[in-house]
Amino acid sequence: MGRTYHWLCQSEIVLECVVNISEGRDHTLLSALDAACGSDLLDRHTDGDHHRSVFTLVGEDSVRALVTLAVEKLNLDEHVGAHPRLGVIDVVPFVPLADSSFDDAIRARDEFARWLTRTHEVPSFLYGPERALPDIRRRAWTSLLPDVGPRHPHPFAGAACVGVRDELVAYNCWLEKGTSLDTAREIARRVRQPRIRTLGLAVGDRVQVSMNLIEPFVLGPAEAVRAVDEACRKVGCSIEHNELVGLLSERVLREIPRDMRRWLAVSEDRTVEHRLAERV
Repeated sequence: MGRTYHWLCQSEIVLECVVNISEGRDHTLLSALDAACGSDLLDRHTDGDHHRSVFTLVGEDSVRALVTLAVEKLNLDEHVGAHPRLGVIDVVPFVPLADSSFDDAIRARDEFARWLTRTHEVPSFLYGPERALPDIRRRAWTSLLPDVGPRHPHPFAGAACVGVRDELVAYNCWLEKGTSLDTAREIARRVRQPRIRTLGLAVGDRVQVSMNLIEPFVLGPAEAVRAVDEACRKVGCSIEHNELVGLLSERVLREIPRDMRRWLAVSEDRTVEHRLAERV
C-alpha cells in the first residue's frame, strides 16, 4: 500500500485483521481487550449504542489473544445492540498489506477458523471467494451452515464470520435529530449499489446510514457522502455529522479533497500507514 510502511515489511507476510467484537459499553473490559492485543492494536472504534467495537490489528497472534478473552468474558444472550451480529466475535476479516497476497490472507483465515473451533468450539462461516458477508447475514442457520466447526451455535459465543477481503472503508453518516428510522432506511436503499453496502440503523435517539465502501479506491468517503447528501435532500433531511469507523489507507485519503477532510472526519493520523509507523 503506502510507502510510509512498505520499507518496514518487505518480503514479510503482513496482514491487517479488523475484528468486530460485540461489546461497546463495559470500559473496564474494553481496556482489558486492548491490553490483550498488545502493540499489534492499531485502533479501536467503540459505539455503545451499537454495543460493538472494531479492533484494527496487525498480525495474527494478537487476534487469537483478543478472541480468547472475548469468548471467556462475553455472552451473546446478554447482548442488545443496534448492529446485526451472529456472535460475540462477529466478524474477523484478514486483509493483505504490503507484499502479502490474497492467498496469505486465505491461509490465515482458514487457520484461524480451525483454531477457533479447536480451542473454543465456536463455529465459523467463511466469506471471501466463496460468498459475501451479507450473504451469511441473510442465510446463516437457515439455508447456510458453518463451514468450520459445529453445526450449531456456541451456547454463549454464537458463531463467527471469518473472512478475507481487500481494503474496505467502514463509514457512518449520522442524520439530523428527528429523522425517522424509515427515512434512514429509505436513504440507505437509495444509496446502496455494488460498491456501497448500506444499512439504515436506529442508534440511541438518532439514526444513521451505516456503509461499507468495498471498492474505496473507486468510490470513497467523499463520493459516498455526496450520495447520502443527495438522497437526504430528496427526502427532506440532512446529514448532521460523519464518522470513519476504524482506519483507511493513505491511498484512499489522497483521493479525498483537502477541503472536505474535516467534514468527512478523516486525516493523516487515521491511516493504517501512520499507525504502523507509530508502532515501530
